[in-house]
Amino acid sequence: MDFTPSEEQAAAQGLAARIFGDLSTHERLTAAGTGTDAELWKELCAAGLPAAVEDVGLLGLVLVLEEQGRTTAQVPLAATCVYGLLAVAAHGAAEQRERLLPGLRDGTAVATGAFPARGGVHIAEDGALYGAVPWVPWLRDATHVLVADAERGLWIVRTGEPDVTAVPVETTAPWSAGRLVLDGVRGERLGNGQPGAYGDVLATARTAFAGLQAGVCAGSLARAVHHTVTREQFGRPLSTNQGVLLRAADAHMDTEAIRVTAYEAAWRHDERRACEAQALTAAWWASEAGRRVVHAGQHLHGGTGADLDHPVHRHFLWGRQLDAYLGCGGEVLEELGLLLAHSSQEGAS
Repeated sequence: MDFTPSEEQAAAQGLAARIFGDLSTHERLTAAGTGTDAELWKELCAAGLPAAVEDVGLLGLVLVLEEQGRTTAQVPLAATCVYGLLAVAAHGAAEQRERLLPGLRDGTAVATGAFPARGGVHIAEDGALYGAVPWVPWLRDATHVLVADAERGLWIVRTGEPDVTAVPVETTAPWSAGRLVLDGVRGERLGNGQPGAYGDVLATARTAFAGLQAGVCAGSLARAVHHTVTREQFGRPLSTNQGVLLRAADAHMDTEAIRVTAYEAAWRHDERRACEAQALTAAWWASEAGRRVVHAGQHLHGGTGADLDHPVHRHFLWGRQLDAYLGCGGEVLEELGLLLAHSSQEGAS
C-alpha cells in the first residue's frame, strides 16, 4: 500500500490548510458560538473543495479533514461529503446523481446523516418513515438527511418537508446538531436499495471522521507543545521536564496511530478493496487514542487548560464528541471482533 498523496490530493490538502488557517481563527470561532461559520463554508465551496472530493477520493477527503480538525473549523464539510457527495455518487441512481450532486458540489445543498442505524426509524406499511433520532450533526444546516432505517435501508429526506422536524440540540462540540423527528414523511430511497450500501456509507463515515479526529489531536498537541516550550518554571521551559516529554511523546504516537489507520482504510476504499475491518480499526483508535490525546493536550497546559475560553478547550470538546460518534471504542471493538470471527468461520468452511 502507498499513502503518498497524489498531486491532486496534495493540492486539495494545501488549499484546505490555507483557507482554514486564514479564516478559522480564535476570534471567528468565538463569534460563531455553537453555530456554523457561514462565510467560511462559502469560501470552501467557492474554492471547489467539496466538489474535489469526487476526484481525490476518500483518502483526499481524510487529508482535507485533517486540516479542518487542526483548527476545529465549524463547517459541515465531513457530513456533506460523506452522507451527500460520496454516498450519492457511489449508490445513487443516475437520475439522483444528476439532480443532487450539483448542489452538493457548490454548497447550495448541505447533507448530513442519521447514522448509525439504531432502530429509531421504521417504515410503515404505506412506505412512510416514522421515528426519531436523538441527535444528528449539522442538522440545523442540512437541506438533505441520509436516514438509515431499522432494516438498514437508506433514504434521502428533505428537511423542509412538513412531516420532518429538526429540534436544535447542543452537543459537546458545536456541530449545529438537532433531534430529527419523522412523522410519516415520504423519503426517497437511495439508489435501488443495494444491501451493501449502508455498510459502505458507515465505513466511509468512520474513516472520514477518524481523519477529522487525527487533525483535532494534532492541533491539540501542537498547542500543548507551543505552551510547554514557551512557558518557564523554575527558570527553564516546561518542555524540559521528563514527565512533560513522555506525555507529549505518548500523545504524538497516539495521533500517528489514528492518522495511519485512517489512511489505510481510506486507501483500501479508494482501491475498491475490503475496508470494513480497517474502518473499524481507525474508529477504535480515533475513540480510544483520541480521548487520551485531547486530555493530554489540556493537562499539559496546566491551569491554562482549565480555561473554557482557551483555544485548546475546543480541541478537547471536539475530541470527546468524536470519540463516541458512530460508536465508542468498546462498541466498535465488539463489531470488529464479530466481523473477524465471521470471516474466520467463512474461511474455515
